[in-house]
Amino acid sequence: MTLILMLCDGGGSNHYRHHLVKEDFQRVADAIGIPIRFAHYPAYCSKYNPIEHRLFPHVTRACSGAVFRTIEVVEERIAKTTTGLTVSVRINHKHYKTKRFIADDFHDTNHIVPDEQLGQWNYVIYPRKG
Repeated sequence: MTLILMLCDGGGSNHYRHHLVKEDFQRVADAIGIPIRFAHYPAYCSKYNPIEHRLFPHVTRACSGAVFRTIEVVEERIAKTTTGLTVSVRINHKHYKTKRFIADDFHDTNHIVPDEQLGQWNYVIYPRKG
């Protein structure tokens, strides 16, 4: 079976307890017709996330000593990250709505299946049929 794997930090807006991100990804799974597996790192364990090891140190070095007067300066510095990596940078100018709430029927209509072990951190969101 084809599915997408999402490795997520244990905190922030994609925290395993936040239902809003689950509702948004339920819509993504429905739209693309592919299940999405989530594996959340426990709190304070994001250091084991491969992105933190492979990308962030190089971005930090590229930005070292820069004065970020504009967003374009940040974009330019990150784009210059090298060392064998290919880094794509795009400024997202979208304005996100705040104070959003999950739909009243979300818990009844979602198709989220927790794993047998650590189901609160590991689960699959399946596309809803229809």
